[in-house]
Amino acid sequence: MTTAHPRPTTRTEEAAVPAPVDAGRWPDVAAVPKASWPVRTVAAAVVRHALGGLPLRVRFPDGTTLGLGGPLIEVRDPDAFHARIGTTGLIGFGESYMAGEWDAPDLVGALTVLAAHAADLVPAPLQRLRRLWALRQPAAQRNTATGARDNISRHYDLSNDLFALFLDDTLTYSSAVFRGFPAEHALLPAAQHRKIDRLLDLAEVGEGTRLLEIGTGWGELALRAAARGAHVTSLTLSREQRDLARQRVREAGLADRVAIELCDYREAEGTYDAIVSVEMIEAVGAEFWPVYFRTLDDRLAPGGRVALQAITMPHDRMLASRDTHTWIQKYIFPGGLLPSVEAVDEIVREHTGLGVTRRDAFGAHYAETLRLWRERFTERAEEVDDLGFDAVFRRLWTFYLAYSEAGFRSGYLDVQQYLFTKEPTR
Repeated sequence: MTTAHPRPTTRTEEAAVPAPVDAGRWPDVAAVPKASWPVRTVAAAVVRHALGGLPLRVRFPDGTTLGLGGPLIEVRDPDAFHARIGTTGLIGFGESYMAGEWDAPDLVGALTVLAAHAADLVPAPLQRLRRLWALRQPAAQRNTATGARDNISRHYDLSNDLFALFLDDTLTYSSAVFRGFPAEHALLPAAQHRKIDRLLDLAEVGEGTRLLEIGTGWGELALRAAARGAHVTSLTLSREQRDLARQRVREAGLADRVAIELCDYREAEGTYDAIVSVEMIEAVGAEFWPVYFRTLDDRLAPGGRVALQAITMPHDRMLASRDTHTWIQKYIFPGGLLPSVEAVDEIVREHTGLGVTRRDAFGAHYAETLRLWRERFTERAEEVDDLGFDAVFRRLWTFYLAYSEAGFRSGYLDVQQYLFTKEPTR
């Protein structure tokens, strides 16, 4: 199997942002933050330090350049660019892209270079002072039972039609598992089923299995488990997902085997032979990771199995950023945080009776999955417009998909399939 190189993002894929930006919808994009000359000067120095030694080419309007050569970042408005970075750091970097103040013909390539050097972009002295300058996560985004509903709704209740535009017909919004690279969109449904089947096999889901799914998505895993003869209880906090998933279950004639409930994982009841949870832990928040894993333990029958799919990040970067408010949290997944492999192992060991039986990593597959989503999202830009989403939203989601793809291509991010087991009663 060979690893595909990321396909450059073309100019036509980056729609221009109309002027003026809708300040009611995008207040922090429409208005460049007020930044004093010293703040802009320090920010420019940090940018020079961060980018000057990287395999990038950063070009400014006056013709000056930074970097050692490589993917191009074109800074169109240096004053705004530096003001945003100087006041809100990486949030400002993302907002500056949303505002059209910088661009990149190969956005994934440029972001992949940055992701590969994420630990070194901020000078060491400033890293040590991170608590003084980094924005803190808003208390309103804590994943309490109430907060989690609001946080999930902000992403997953955007529009079922929006997600259907770039996902495949299975409506599966997590990493697929391909047979080889590069992949094509026509192969995505089979690759998603391959991923689902691996999880169901890990959990030994079959005829008569009592299965709990935490995080329904749009129902594909529940449908596939029910087709094996399992009795599925699936939990979601998204009304949009619940409604469409229930419709799909009815249309498949499996309503007697699948119950989809609008329910927080902490409110789950009953005992199950198997539990499956796909890319749900990322939305739990570090504060509640012990509660999440204790819930898995409490709901699992002795001798049962948990199959979990989780995106992970390096442990040192997780520790450094766990209290920081990020661009992803502000605009994509409020309250979310990626765990590290070490954090998962520690929490499972200290807070549950579960054992980590198996872990398989396949980050390169997520990069391909994201590439296919990003390309389809770009191809259907006019349909995104027709749904009522503006050009800033399209740049927001283009950046999100490219940023995520870059994380996996650089190796900064990974994705794991875990098997946890519980000893049978003696």
